[in-house]
Order: sequence, then structure tokens, then C-alpha cells
Amino acid sequence: MAGEKATRAGAVHAQIREEIFHGELDPGQRLRLVELAERFGVSQSVIREALTRLSEQGLVTAAPQQGFSVIALSLKHLNELTEARTEIESMVLRRSVERGDIQWESSAVAAHHHLASTPAILPDGHVSGDWFAVHERFHQALLEGCGNDRLLAVATNLRDAAAIYRRWSRPVGHDYERNVAREHQELLDVVLSRDAAAAAELLAQHIDRTSASLRAVIHATAT
Repeated sequence: MAGEKATRAGAVHAQIREEIFHGELDPGQRLRLVELAERFGVSQSVIREALTRLSEQGLVTAAPQQGFSVIALSLKHLNELTEARTEIESMVLRRSVERGDIQWESSAVAAHHHLASTPAILPDGHVSGDWFAVHERFHQALLEGCGNDRLLAVATNLRDAAAIYRRWSRPVGHDYERNVAREHQELLDVVLSRDAAAAAELLAQHIDRTSASLRAVIHATAT
């Protein structure tokens, strides 16, 4: 019985997680146990278990007397995280370009080939989860040549913290005209040319482009 409940909670967790990523559940939206239990045909305890797990993953907030909500868009959090990522990730990439060997180059090229070969948009208009996975691998591969595990760990943690913003760039930020494939190709090109300064600058622009679309949404909501 406990195993069956865990299976149901896992399925609910996966579905709500995807709906948050796809922007089908709005930032800050209340997640009411009764409504979700009725919708999924499960008990409120199953819903609570799924939402608690999402809260632990930073996708949902839980407040006393208020219940669960999708995390809200915070301009302060977004700006601080973007600034930290721009500084740290750009520095780590610069080190990779300066220190990376031929094996690192090969890994970056292979990761980019996988990314470029993976369809980004599904027939329903959502961004593919598979594409996001290989996208993360490409960016990680670029940073792995830095030769400093501590710096790499800091950069990776910052990227993980910003994952929801990357997922929201299109459905919430409505950044439909962005040519992400071209940005990735240009980034790889300067990396392979060993232009550390240009690589750091392009990565900073790449990071800020995602944040810019969400800043516009926050400002529009506040007015």
C-alpha cells in the first residue's frame, strides 16, 4: 500500500513539475490540495507528498497557514543570481579556454553536436526536456576544462539554481524570437579559437538574455 502511494505521488510530482517548467502553472500560483486531489483522482496526502518534494527541489514554496504555491518571480533573486553567474561562469570559462586540453575540446565539440542534433521544440510547442538535458551537458562541458574543481562546483551550483529561469525563458518570458542555436554555435567557435575574452563576453550575454525576458515580465506585472 505504501509503495502504491509512493508511485502515485511520484506520478503527480512529475506531472506538476512539467507543468511548472512549461509555464502552465504560473509563477506564484496557489496550489490547492483539494483541487489537485480531485483533478488527479488521488488523496490529499498524495498531493501533499508530491508538493513537499517539489518544495525541496525549489520549485514550490510552502508557507504556514497559506499552503503551497509555485515559486514566484523575484527581481532581486533573478538579478543577484544573474550577476553571480555572469561573474563566476565567465571566469570559469575563461580558465577553461586558457587551460583546457585537446580532450576537453573534443568533449565540448561532442556535447555541442549532441545539442545541435536534438530537436528543441516539441509538436505541442513546449521545449523538449531531452533538449534541456543535453543543453546542460554542453554548458557543463565548456566549464570542465578550468582545472579547478572548487570553481567548477560553484559555477555548477549557480547553474542549478537558475534552472527554473532557463525553463521559463520561453513560456513565461515569451522569448520566442531568440536564436539559441546560433548563440551556442558562436560560443563554441570562440572557445575553439581560444579567445578567452570573447568567450567570457559571449557567455555573459547568453546568460543575461535569459534573465532579460523575465525581467520584462516582472516589470510589466508590477505596473
